[in-house]
Amino acid sequence: MTDYPHLLAPLDLGFTTLKNRVLMGSMHTGLEETKDWNRVAEFYAERARGGVALIVTGGMAPSKEGGVFPGAAGLFNDQDIANHKVVTDRVHEAGGKIAMQILHAGRYAYGPECVSASPIKSPISPFPPKELDEDGIEKQIQDFVTATVRAREAGYDGVEIMGSEGYFLNQFLVTHVNKRTDRWGGSYENRMRLPVEVVRRCREAVGEDFIIIYRLSMIDLLPEGSTHEEVVLLAKAVEDAGATIINTGIGWHEARIPTIATSVPRRAFAWVTKKLMGKVGIPVITSNRINTPEVAEDVLAEGCADMVSMARPFLADADFVNKAANGQAALIAPCIGCNQACLDHTFGGKLTSCLVNPQACHETELSISSVETPKTIAVVGAGPAGLSTALTAAQRGHKVSLFDRSDKVGGQLNVAKQIPGKEEFWGLVDWYEAMVEASDIDLQLGRDVSAGDLAGFDEVVIATGVVARDPGIPGQDRAEVLSYLDVLRDKKPVGKRVAVIGAGGIGFDVSEFLVHEGESITESLPDWMEEWGVGDPEKTRGGLAPEGPQPDAPARDVTLMQRKAKALGKGLGKTTGWIHRAALKMRNVNMMGGVNYEKIDDAGLHISFGETRENPQVIEVDNVVLCTGQVPERSLADALEAKGVTCHVIGGADVAAELDAKRAINQGTRLAATF
Repeated sequence: MTDYPHLLAPLDLGFTTLKNRVLMGSMHTGLEETKDWNRVAEFYAERARGGVALIVTGGMAPSKEGGVFPGAAGLFNDQDIANHKVVTDRVHEAGGKIAMQILHAGRYAYGPECVSASPIKSPISPFPPKELDEDGIEKQIQDFVTATVRAREAGYDGVEIMGSEGYFLNQFLVTHVNKRTDRWGGSYENRMRLPVEVVRRCREAVGEDFIIIYRLSMIDLLPEGSTHEEVVLLAKAVEDAGATIINTGIGWHEARIPTIATSVPRRAFAWVTKKLMGKVGIPVITSNRINTPEVAEDVLAEGCADMVSMARPFLADADFVNKAANGQAALIAPCIGCNQACLDHTFGGKLTSCLVNPQACHETELSISSVETPKTIAVVGAGPAGLSTALTAAQRGHKVSLFDRSDKVGGQLNVAKQIPGKEEFWGLVDWYEAMVEASDIDLQLGRDVSAGDLAGFDEVVIATGVVARDPGIPGQDRAEVLSYLDVLRDKKPVGKRVAVIGAGGIGFDVSEFLVHEGESITESLPDWMEEWGVGDPEKTRGGLAPEGPQPDAPARDVTLMQRKAKALGKGLGKTTGWIHRAALKMRNVNMMGGVNYEKIDDAGLHISFGETRENPQVIEVDNVVLCTGQVPERSLADALEAKGVTCHVIGGADVAAELDAKRAINQGTRLAATF
């Protein structure tokens, strides 16, 4: 008897059967662009071995002008077909099925040759698109068809035609972009002509026994977006044209509402997909912020969809489905929706990976194999760096002792999980606890280790983290001055007027904590929708609430400041920084740059601006919170080195910048792989 009867049930598509209801959604990993086809094949095959029913690749360009960026991968010739056959053969050998996503970026393409319905530049690309004429539209249709035929020749089980997220086909659907007056514009019947024709022609080209998924934008989250009535019309037309499955797309990339970040509630848009259920006769997939088998099972049991799409959870853990099926859900490495190593890398032109799982997309390069001669390894510090080292070393067969002066594992993750919108970190700490318990690691908590305690180990790893940097502000020793740990870890009371000094990631987190009171809106979908202005597409075009965002009043009056004379938050995540800045702005946080901190006294915080210390003023506050950076905690490492003991220093103890869990986990994993 399984805990997930809906999730693990097969799905009969007529000409083929999917072994469960799990789709690995498309992700732009950058692997195909490496041209290392063994590496690409192993990435997908690992997920197929992990039990997923159907994999969708990253977007393959149907044409040069349709590529997301110049040189984007696609099936353009016989050699490309042969390369992709390496991938499909490996996936089939692993017992999986795989579909190739065909992604035409339209005006989102980062190149001067981009094309669209109308010559309207997108806010996320510097290049205005060329408006297609009749011949140009016909060429794009034929390019989709050619890509579909080549996908079949390459051994793919199907294709996914990308019609959402504001890409090319989506651009024809809405008057936000489509200003045409010919048969491809104007009425909705005309505007939906292109995606329907693409599906129809692709189906004609490959016959009936080939999966065609259409990725349909069910809520655009922008002005002049589609209504629910139009979504249903398109879904029915796409079904009639020959689609096998309809997948849910949520929001355009230019929309100013977060859709997949960690602060978005789990399964936040399953209700949107549910509106389509029963209105088409083919299976419907839901997506976005579904990251545990429990959430996926509930979505299916409630009739929100026929299948669930999960993408990043398969970066975090390739064995997601198998672990769920085998009663090991607690051991599934959780996707925390941080975007730091996946989407931030993608949009930064780097190869995708995963904060939680550095092996993702590095399966052939980062080998974690069993050792013939086990070593004794001491790891001091049970934060992200120490945990990743200990678990990887234990997995390889080493005898590991893990020490921490705290009474629980997790280190600074236990601080991060206190922030509204970062509740996923609770699950990450729980997972680490479960993994340590399931291992042979000798865990010694509440232990303050000295250099003498570490004699006799073959390897010693110091992952002792950080201590706060001293900003040297006169008056900082006053009672009303708190550290970020006082606020987040020790829960010391904070007054109604607060100055937060330091606007890095921690300063933004502390400000977020201070302006909220009560339950986090991430834990309440109705409250989150109200705060961000998400409406019902049956009632409001594009799914934007007519009244706009309606955040609660801030719990405190917060001023966030930094020494650097530039906009605050520039160093935050590439794909999430705007969310943090917008969230604080909605709660009236006053952001100040170029600040000198003169002193703190009974009057408040004295500041000035610039090198000439202009415009001196006093900010009257009840508390000042110091988020002024950290320095490595190296005292134990220094003591060992003084005794001539070689040790490995990792994580914050090595580099203290912004408490970087991504770097710490990667560093610990890679170090343990060398022992």
